[in-house]
Amino acid sequence: MNNQLIEVKDLCKYFPAGKGNTLKAVDHVNLTINRGETLGLVGESGCGKTTCGRTILKLYQPTAGQVIFDGKDISGLKGKELLKFKKRAQIIFQDPYSSLDPRMTIGEIIAEGMDVHCNYNKKERDAKVAELLNSVGMKEDYANRFAHELSGGQRQRVGIARALAVDPDFIVCDEPISALDVSIQAQVVNLLIKLQRERGLTYLFISHDLSMVRHISDRVGVMYLGSLVEMTGSGEIFAHPLHPYTKVLMSAIPVADPEANGSEEELEIKGEVPSPVHAPSGCKFRTRCSYATDICAQEVPELREVTEGHFVACHHCGESGEQQKNA
Repeated sequence: MNNQLIEVKDLCKYFPAGKGNTLKAVDHVNLTINRGETLGLVGESGCGKTTCGRTILKLYQPTAGQVIFDGKDISGLKGKELLKFKKRAQIIFQDPYSSLDPRMTIGEIIAEGMDVHCNYNKKERDAKVAELLNSVGMKEDYANRFAHELSGGQRQRVGIARALAVDPDFIVCDEPISALDVSIQAQVVNLLIKLQRERGLTYLFISHDLSMVRHISDRVGVMYLGSLVEMTGSGEIFAHPLHPYTKVLMSAIPVADPEANGSEEELEIKGEVPSPVHAPSGCKFRTRCSYATDICAQEVPELREVTEGHFVACHHCGESGEQQKNA
């Protein structure tokens, strides 16, 4: 059996930005996600991480490109076929309060997907809700409460239970811990890891918290202005980042004792993030990159494999992975 669950080919999602302009939120992204793995997707706010995740789920209709899910192109799915896909692919939203209907009980929120996708009677439905609450570390009587009666961490657990309610294969975790207290974040991430092991789930974990991404992810992709600039194994990308933008991100991770960890001083990055409506030609990072040369302005770098399993979109990363600055 093919171990690959998702293949994204040249995925684009553009939005009109007025006066004839176009915002390229996701611009020719290529990636794969294997069954049972967690792919972390990182980058600055506004880089297109969330839009990419939602377009993969078909919450946004792609402007161009393909999303192949379990061997089938989902781009043109409609009716019953689309409903079947949505049962297999769910999302955990960033804000655990605004994503929950305040007029519905917790039990109703969790069961909403089951009412659409599953043919349960009331007894089976209630039993499933109770089982899901237990699986995320909550008591059964929470089913009769409302979202405003819960803490932030409890609300996010409800969001996780709702995503699990239809027994999906794939879940997009859209910054699921960013709105939570630091003391709760690790609990939620560890819960996601536990559920993945128990249920064989596949995750796309979107976050700007690099420490948590390192903890949960098997592989990591880095996005900048709608484009994927680097992708490799989690351990490799944190130990040996290749793209200049990735190096800056990794250098900003705080450590308890920089000298003991052998860390260099934080790398500097020049300039501001360009507007995604008027992105630079060629390499989008070139206006902030100390390695940029003429070719960077003229040609868009392809995401290519420079060492085994390590892909980077940079004109100056050779096969050794070293930066080579041309005169």
